Formats: sequence, structure tokens, C-alpha cells
Amino acid sequence: MTKQERLEADRKRIEEMMAFEDSVVEQTCPGALYVCGIDEAGRGPLAGPVSAAAVILRRGWSTPFLNDSKKLSAAKRDELYDVIRAEAIAYAVVMVPAERIDEINILQATKEAMLTAVHRLPILPEMLLIDAVKLDGTDLPQASVIKGDARCQSIAAASILAKVERDRLMARMDSEYPEYGFLKHKGYGTKEHIEAIQKFGPCPYHRRTFIKSFL
Repeated sequence: MTKQERLEADRKRIEEMMAFEDSVVEQTCPGALYVCGIDEAGRGPLAGPVSAAAVILRRGWSTPFLNDSKKLSAAKRDELYDVIRAEAIAYAVVMVPAERIDEINILQATKEAMLTAVHRLPILPEMLLIDAVKLDGTDLPQASVIKGDARCQSIAAASILAKVERDRLMARMDSEYPEYGFLKHKGYGTKEHIEAIQKFGPCPYHRRTFIKSFL
């Protein structure tokens, strides 16, 4: 595929995302302008926080290659991270640490991070578009979209902010505890990571409820 063909295919994909998101908005909160996309990063790792981002984009806004953060290279995520932060109407990113995850479980910690991110936005959204989760504790209209990070632009943007900020935090944790290899695996349960836990024991950033079977 030529560069022009790739650009054209991506343009069509983005148009489909915009059309799908618009249809969900019109079904949930017709005419809403301040639509907040919400997604998380880091539900599965053995260490580090769960991160959630809330992002309000201008309706009709688009940028090339915006996608689910897991489908992008680290370099492209970093590039889009800067674009989203510069051009979004509003955004917020919240981290819930390992000890809180152990206290209330990962699903509740994820929801807590998401709701806190919404509350930290400088403007009140008219509706929430959330990747595969329904939020309690808010009266705002909301729609939960399965695989929303690949289907809705605002959720994709949130996935990128949540992922990039969490990865950067894991890099700082790696400098503090280099023996675990956080920079490489970002806290996920790789063979290398599990062996390091067994050799060195857990550090303060490990989720005790996630690693008890390894100890």
C-alpha cells in the first residue's frame, strides 16, 4: 500500500469513527456539544496505578491516525498526545495507585479514576462516552461503548492520554526500582517481571492482590 493509499484508508476510518460517535451522541443526548470521552490504561498490570482520562473535543474535530492507543506505536502516541492536549476543549488524567486498587479492587478503582477525571474537568460535560464501563455517582447522560477506543474519537483520545501518562510514570518508577524492568513491560505480568518479583519480592508499587499467587 502506498503512502497515499494509507492516508486515504485512514481518512475513511476516521470518518467512520466520527459518524459512529455522532450517532451514539444523538441517541443519548441529542445536540450535545460538550461530549466527554473516557478511557483507562493499566487495568491488567501487576504493578503501578490504573490511569483514566476524560477528554472533551470540539464536535467535528479530527486528526489523522487517531486510534485506540494499543494500536499505535509509542512514537505516534506521543505525537497524538501533544496534539490532543493542545487542541482539546478540556482534559484531565487521574491515577489511582496500587494500594487503592488492593483496597477496593481494580474495577472500582478504574471507575473511581474515571469519575475523578470527569470532576477535574474545567467545564461540565453534557454527556459521557465511556469505553465498556458504566459509571455510578453521576447524573450525566452516558453511553458505554464496547471497544469504544477504536470506534469513537473522544474515547480514542482519552485512551492515548491515559496510556502515555501512565507509561511515563512507569518509566520514573523504573529509575527508582530498575530491577523489575518497569520501563520495558510497564508493570504487566511478563515472565521477566514475575521472576523479578520472586527474586526481589514486591516493591511499594506492586498490587499485592495481583501477585499473591507468585509469592
